[in-house]
Amino acid sequence: MSWIVFNKLLAILIAVAIGWFVGRMRWLGDADAGGSGGDPARVLSNVAFYIFVPALLFRTTARVDFASLPWLTLAAFFLPVLGLLVAIYAFQRWRGAAEKGPAVPSVQAITATFGNTLQVGVPLAAGVFGEAGLAIHITVVSLHALSILTVLTLLVELDLARARSQQSPTGLGALLLNTVRNTVIHPVVLPVLAGLGWNALGLRLPAVLDEVLQMLGTAVVPLCLTLIGMSLAYLGWPRTWRAVLGLVAAKLLLLPAVVLVFAHWGLGLAGMPLGVIVMMAALPTGSNALIFSQRYRCQEGETTAAVVLSTLCFMPTAAIWLALLAWL
Repeated sequence: MSWIVFNKLLAILIAVAIGWFVGRMRWLGDADAGGSGGDPARVLSNVAFYIFVPALLFRTTARVDFASLPWLTLAAFFLPVLGLLVAIYAFQRWRGAAEKGPAVPSVQAITATFGNTLQVGVPLAAGVFGEAGLAIHITVVSLHALSILTVLTLLVELDLARARSQQSPTGLGALLLNTVRNTVIHPVVLPVLAGLGWNALGLRLPAVLDEVLQMLGTAVVPLCLTLIGMSLAYLGWPRTWRAVLGLVAAKLLLLPAVVLVFAHWGLGLAGMPLGVIVMMAALPTGSNALIFSQRYRCQEGETTAAVVLSTLCFMPTAAIWLALLAWL
């Protein structure tokens, strides 16, 4: 198992290194080429956010079988994850992080809670827990992005609407209407709502449409990994590491601890389901966090560094959690 996960981590780092080399050589242009719209990393990020991620989210929600989902296991994972997400967001707002930009609290919250469930999570679940554990993992993955991204989109759009209203004061009704409109007509929320509507009607995706959506969805992973490297080349490492180290510690240590306590001692979950969700919580930060930060042009350098550093630190922290689970 350790070699399988190690090879996956190495493959991720090589893909990031390829992106860094391309960015360093400026093969796709300079970061300031053509103004703000000509930044190659930002252009690729927009491609992922407006095309590939919506295709993945719509296909997932349109195909998921809600009647057969293990709701206790899902609650044991998502309630503490979303709870910690909101807590980190609220803490960052309380300490004045929003003064650096209205999207800062939401970006830091996603960096500390959104895991790399596919490139690292799938081989880890398969190698440690076998096919039965992988099935549980995939079930949680089916709701992972759409739940976390939807909650964070609502929070960040509310903050952005509040910031705009302070610059040009509007009434409460206009503020709420603007927030709802920007939240619903959004490349994350809109495909989720469309997929849920399709699912509720009991419709099957036509074979051609399903093939197109699957093809577009699979492009998310390689694009995001190379994008991380390109962002490193254009933005460089952050000047201060305190915030980055805090986010990495929250992702690799705090989040799995919260999930373990809530699931095991709160809901009585044990055995394989407990192990799968704890290790899923212990995964390094996923590349969607960078896509999110680039969407709102906020904390891009810090998020990039957190993705890379958490991936490098994952092997020793994963061993700790696996040993603790074996002891339990």
